[in-house]
Amino acid sequence: MGNLPETRETLTGWKTGNSVHLRGMENLKIPRYIRWIGNTGIFFLLLMTLARIVLVYVFRTPSQKDTELIDAYLMGMRYDLRIVSIGCLVLFLIGSIPPLHPLRKKWGKRIAFWLWGVFATILAVFYIVDFGNYAYLSQRLSATLLNYAEDTNISLKMAWQTYHLGWTILGLVLIIIVLLAFVRVLYNRALQQPGPYKAKRSVAWGILFFLLLGLGIFGRIGQYPLRWSDAFALRGGDFAANVALNPFQSFFSTLNFRHATFDAKKVKAGYSWMSSYLGVDKPDSNTLNYQRTEHADSLLTGKPNVVLVICESFSLYKSSMSGNPLNTTPFFNGLCQQGVFFNHCFTPTYGTAKGVWATITGVPDVQLFKTASRNPAAVDQHSIMNDFNGYEKFYFLGGSASWANLRGLLTNNLPELHLYEQDDYEAKKVDVWGISDKNLFLEANKVLKQQQKPFFAIVQTADNHRPYTIPAEDMQEFKKESVPLDSLKKYGFGSVDEYNAFRYTDFSYRKFIEAAQKEPYFRNTIFVFIGDHGIPGDASAILPKAFTDQGLTFENVPLLFYAPALIKPETHSSIASQIDVMPTIAGLCNISYTNTAQGRNLLDRQRLATDSGRSNCAFIIDTEKKRLGIVKGDYFYSYGMDNSSPEQISNIRNNDNAPIADSIRKQYRMMTDAFYETSRYLLLNNKKLENRK
Repeated sequence: MGNLPETRETLTGWKTGNSVHLRGMENLKIPRYIRWIGNTGIFFLLLMTLARIVLVYVFRTPSQKDTELIDAYLMGMRYDLRIVSIGCLVLFLIGSIPPLHPLRKKWGKRIAFWLWGVFATILAVFYIVDFGNYAYLSQRLSATLLNYAEDTNISLKMAWQTYHLGWTILGLVLIIIVLLAFVRVLYNRALQQPGPYKAKRSVAWGILFFLLLGLGIFGRIGQYPLRWSDAFALRGGDFAANVALNPFQSFFSTLNFRHATFDAKKVKAGYSWMSSYLGVDKPDSNTLNYQRTEHADSLLTGKPNVVLVICESFSLYKSSMSGNPLNTTPFFNGLCQQGVFFNHCFTPTYGTAKGVWATITGVPDVQLFKTASRNPAAVDQHSIMNDFNGYEKFYFLGGSASWANLRGLLTNNLPELHLYEQDDYEAKKVDVWGISDKNLFLEANKVLKQQQKPFFAIVQTADNHRPYTIPAEDMQEFKKESVPLDSLKKYGFGSVDEYNAFRYTDFSYRKFIEAAQKEPYFRNTIFVFIGDHGIPGDASAILPKAFTDQGLTFENVPLLFYAPALIKPETHSSIASQIDVMPTIAGLCNISYTNTAQGRNLLDRQRLATDSGRSNCAFIIDTEKKRLGIVKGDYFYSYGMDNSSPEQISNIRNNDNAPIADSIRKQYRMMTDAFYETSRYLLLNNKKLENRK
């Protein structure tokens, strides 16, 4: 990857006094080839920065201050550096092949200029289209623009009549000519610079240049690369994020999501039932209004604190609460007997990022490819957590929020959130997921015990996940156990390591509650525990066959509201969903809130008095098998998307699978369709209230 030594050429016109810059480069003895690529890259980087400045002064609102955009400019240069580094790296690697060296070989020169021509053309096209797109939609270029190719004739006519494409194309050609002229100027200057240098020095500079370009592409020094979601962590809101992004970053970040849309007709078809189920204040199928205001209706007074724990892979059937003979979670089982416990709670789907999304937004993540948290078009989301006015808000996780682009979901939608990650703790990182769960809880407790205002804290655990690390520091107090493999498999575990990791979660919960009990905040805090998702496995020895046969072990998780000084113990067998968590917490805390998503307050006193939770539903999507379903009452109904597999309906309360009337099947199909189509719509339309038109 380094350069071979260059043959000495006649350096016509080169003079020692050319410039201070050139003398400095000469003293460093940087090969001319690397200097040319580097200088050309800097030229394009400055050009992209200029385009960003133009965008700001053309499109910013009067309220947007320059001081709020400083970080956006700096972040933007990192995104631009990534694109420039990719172009430079391609040219560097090709030119490092001796027969294709652009300063020594005719074909090398031709290929190099052809590559810069392609780069300049792509750059100009992307920025011209991006400016037009922003003028029309106030959004950076998105891959959804490719969807218009399906109606090419109409799209081209609209563009021709709207954007004066003739002049635009002429301007594009002129821009490309000017850019290539600058590239040629820099090329000629490179020919006039001294060389060659010793082979070892050239190779060393080549390796260093390669590493620097790699760093520019990665975007940061750390475990995770620079991602589009980092732009949404900037102050200045959505405009600052749009300023930071460039059209390449926004386009390629949305490429996998360009078909992530909804069918308005199908959404409207299910609207009547959906709006009635949710209790929408002013139903309107034309505007698809799902907004409703829930007024405080709790027996509690004051402002209780909230600690919501999103528990990694917390399958109900593997826990003591299911009656599992391995008794893996005796401490948590004791908490459930002292709190409000739901033993038929389900997550909408499988996956941690999808579970976090559903919990915070109240919308099931129905993206078939990747996750909604990775979709820039879905980054703007309303959350009931923001209705906790006067509360300090915290999010604790042992690793990095860059994983699955959770940072975009959190920082863009939860203003003034205090986000704690692995580098913010005193505890040492133990594996790829960061610090241990026990230390995560104890670190969170250190912060929470110092708070003078009410707080809403979310703690996201990770240890109950491969590689199933149990820190050496805990091996004195936590004792591993060995169980025969046949017993492990019979009761839902694939290995001794998985079994002990599940037990370690219970140990971590105990250490957290014991630490919290010593603090004044404990008596005025509601602790909420819910699994981010379940784990597939054979639960037939513990639960009805439907859980194993229909794959419900993926989604069946415990849900506990624990506050011994505030709420009376109850066990509910009614259906609950992960999307119900936020409205239920708000209801318990006596908070009036605006709900625009699909969750309901599970402890709503009026609804409990009316039907005792019998109307509750839990929508489920299996993105791997492409199946949709719904759990309601005694049954789980599901079918294959696009009629890929037949309908199935099974009893979740017992193994009685008597035939079900067609009228019930049709009702379950209608509810499933309504949930799915509404979820697709809300992923892109559950915007923060202040961003709604």
